[in-house]
Amino acid sequence: MIVSPSRAVAGALTTTIAVSVPVFLVGGLAVQIGDELGFSPAGLGLAVSAYFGASALASVPAGALVERYGAAPVSRAGIALASASLLGVAVFANALWSLIAILALGAAANAMGQLASNTSLSRHVPARRQALSFGVKQAAIPISTLLSGASVPIVALTIGWRWAFVLAAALALAALLLVPSDSPPASASTARPAKRATGALIVVGLGATLAAGAANALGTFLVDSAVARGIAPGPAGLALTLGSAVCVAARILGGWLADRRPDNQVGVIAGLLVCGAAGLALLAVPGTVPLIAGVVLGFGLGWCWPGLMNFAVVRLHPQAPAAATSITQTGVYAGGCIGPLGLGTLASTTSYPVMWSVAAVAMLTAAALMLLGSNLLRRHTI
Repeated sequence: MIVSPSRAVAGALTTTIAVSVPVFLVGGLAVQIGDELGFSPAGLGLAVSAYFGASALASVPAGALVERYGAAPVSRAGIALASASLLGVAVFANALWSLIAILALGAAANAMGQLASNTSLSRHVPARRQALSFGVKQAAIPISTLLSGASVPIVALTIGWRWAFVLAAALALAALLLVPSDSPPASASTARPAKRATGALIVVGLGATLAAGAANALGTFLVDSAVARGIAPGPAGLALTLGSAVCVAARILGGWLADRRPDNQVGVIAGLLVCGAAGLALLAVPGTVPLIAGVVLGFGLGWCWPGLMNFAVVRLHPQAPAAATSITQTGVYAGGCIGPLGLGTLASTTSYPVMWSVAAVAMLTAAALMLLGSNLLRRHTI
């Protein structure tokens, strides 16, 4: 079946929003959920870490499922699982352990939806526009945090945080209507190119682990950190919304630019991470101006790179996009697992300024690994 590029992009965007919103909604509503369930920043970090840890474990198997059965059925399964997870939190989460269990059980939806979307874009969008399509698709993540931040004053502070999860579950199910029909891919021999660059992909994945661990702290701890500074929960949620909006624009603009200069995108990511590290460092500085500047730099540059990374990997492995991106995506999810757990514990035992400083150093280290990975990947394109 022929799928138009615009239909593929729309399906990838809505699928990614649907499967990623549960964890970011927990972060955006951390103050209200924490007050009712009684957990600290360390508990919030543990919940988010469990989600991404389960996603990391599911990434490679999910990639194999997509390569075998096609993008459409795996996308639909991921959306259904994400919606069930959202409803489960709304109805059954009455303690930290139950919140963690529900998030972990539904985390496979994230891996399934992301890898299925990557495959759909690689097969239905022309090469000259693929970077932009991946930028639009990855904009779904900050859109999820934007919606989560906006849900604080609109829903959580009016009718309660549980209703925010019910509403999100209904919206997630609506994404099923936009998944384009697709036939299972024809079997092809793809082991050789995948093996050829596996070492380079692992290095990039390690860089993604550190970068994602630091950047995920923005969506997870920004609201709680701002409230700890004395900012009211409503404006703190809007700060998260601002950062998410900047990140949406940066991911789309970055993809548009990458289509015009498609070479060495992993090296470009390294430069973005250096600027993002400066933003995280600013979040450790008191005052409203450093907070806003840190949010803009941290979200706009330090968290705008996943689409560029997926584009670079798919360009190298066009015949097995899900299998190839599952390696680097495992790194992203591993960072989402380790980062909130470690940084949440650090914030609880020291302070948020110390946590943001450590996150900045981690992002700088990620930039160095991306440079190394970029050099290794270039060897496979010669």
